[in-house]
Amino acid sequence: MSQSIVSGTVSSAYLGADHQIAYQFLIRNSPPTPIAYQQHTTVTKSACNCLLFRPSTFTKTAMELVTPAVEKMGGSEGIRRNSTLICAPIMADTVDQMLVQMNLAKSSGADLVEIRLDSLKEFSPREDIQTLVKLSSLPTLFTYRPTWEGGQYNGDEESRLEALQLAMELGADHIDVELQAIDDFNNLIHGDKPTKCKLIVSSHNYENTPSVEDMGNLVAKIQSTGADIVKFATTALDITDVARVFQITAHSQVPIIAMVMGERGLMSRVLCPKFGGYLTFGTLEHGKVSAPGQPTIRDLLDLFNFRQLGPDTKVFGIIGKPVGHSKSPMLYNKAFRSVGFNGVYVHLLVDDVKKFLETYSSTDFAGFSCTIPHKESVVQCCDEVDPVAKSIGAVNCIIRRPNDGKLYGCNTDYVGAISAIEDGLRGSDVQNGSTVSPLAGRLFVVIGAGGAGKALAYGAKEKGARIVIANRTYDRARELAEVIGGEALSLADLSTYHPENGMILANTTSIGMQPNIEDTPISKEALKSYALESVEPQL
Repeated sequence: MSQSIVSGTVSSAYLGADHQIAYQFLIRNSPPTPIAYQQHTTVTKSACNCLLFRPSTFTKTAMELVTPAVEKMGGSEGIRRNSTLICAPIMADTVDQMLVQMNLAKSSGADLVEIRLDSLKEFSPREDIQTLVKLSSLPTLFTYRPTWEGGQYNGDEESRLEALQLAMELGADHIDVELQAIDDFNNLIHGDKPTKCKLIVSSHNYENTPSVEDMGNLVAKIQSTGADIVKFATTALDITDVARVFQITAHSQVPIIAMVMGERGLMSRVLCPKFGGYLTFGTLEHGKVSAPGQPTIRDLLDLFNFRQLGPDTKVFGIIGKPVGHSKSPMLYNKAFRSVGFNGVYVHLLVDDVKKFLETYSSTDFAGFSCTIPHKESVVQCCDEVDPVAKSIGAVNCIIRRPNDGKLYGCNTDYVGAISAIEDGLRGSDVQNGSTVSPLAGRLFVVIGAGGAGKALAYGAKEKGARIVIANRTYDRARELAEVIGGEALSLADLSTYHPENGMILANTTSIGMQPNIEDTPISKEALKSYALESVEPQL
């Protein structure tokens, strides 16, 4: 098992060879008929994903860097490569509702169910537990979480522990007892525990993620209670907190469940099989969680290919803020699975990109796409930057070279966006077969002066377009316009700016991103002056 996670860095979400594989996969699975663009058309392009430009446009250097890193996954797609379980939290008002959810959990692909007794509105311990054990179609884990540990039970402590003892006696496969209550529980059962039932002793920290030393001491303390399985959950204040939990998990000598709660902790839940975790939690549907940050069972299985992850799985991802809405994992993981590539691509909510890259420095973390707001700042984190990316001043892909571990940054935004816009214009103009770019001579308005804005302005200028930069902060628009050789406007002035018809508009800002997808940077009336708009969702 790989245990080095805190000293090395990452290679790219763009992945040269993998990128080509994914591109070919997309081509094979896309409708053959070109989209017919009308006079007023919107083109969507990937802001930070590099799968939407043609393989022939890859730089030779990038291809050479990553080709040796491509590995094939052993076995067929359906073979399970790890023993980590998926546990579905069952939370409902009644036992009947729980039974329905338990059947749904089985059909969804869960391995066991966590029955949250504290969620029941009415509870008859012996009768209800017996029913739940007898009628469960999956192995059971009984939890009766008190309010002081983040649950819903606020009654008598002795009654709560007696209910857990009863679950153990009536055939539960696992029970979860909090570290704070384990001494009282052990005194209650007097060492009389059925062999079948595994005792999980748990601790939940809703404030932060402690140091490795403190978490190591916590694990030792839990283990000393007689726990069969150690469980602890912390809260991620930064995504780098997860690295410390991975370190504890990878070195654990006992079965361990270690989770980091919150969106920044998602990686801890997805990568359990890589680091040897006993189980992860997967919900039946989005939003209905028993702890912050839990993915759905379907996402674990279908999006992240959870059953195929193992110690040697390479980790890729999209780093940004916000990032949870990105479709990049869907695209890459499907491509990885289709060709048997042993990798997983995840959402990575990153606040400080330099700190992130320094922390996840193992070659196991093999690649990243980079999106808003890190495209410019990440340039300084790279050991080498592609000349075009250096000219643009922004990087959207980072490759960790396998031969020397150096970070190589490149930019594919301009190729992906400009190619899509050219295709759109060729669909609306009678220029098919022409070697001249349909952008030549066009007025090309870029909204935004960040990394993506720089890339599109650079690419359009290279194609002979006349460039206008509009930005909320005029000084930034002017700075970019001076570098590119164009005109600058404030965003406020753009709504009345229409010197000619047939202009191109490229929005590279966060305006219109989720959750405010109906927002536009200028009025819909003003859009009539443009022949084509290019919008930039984070793929």
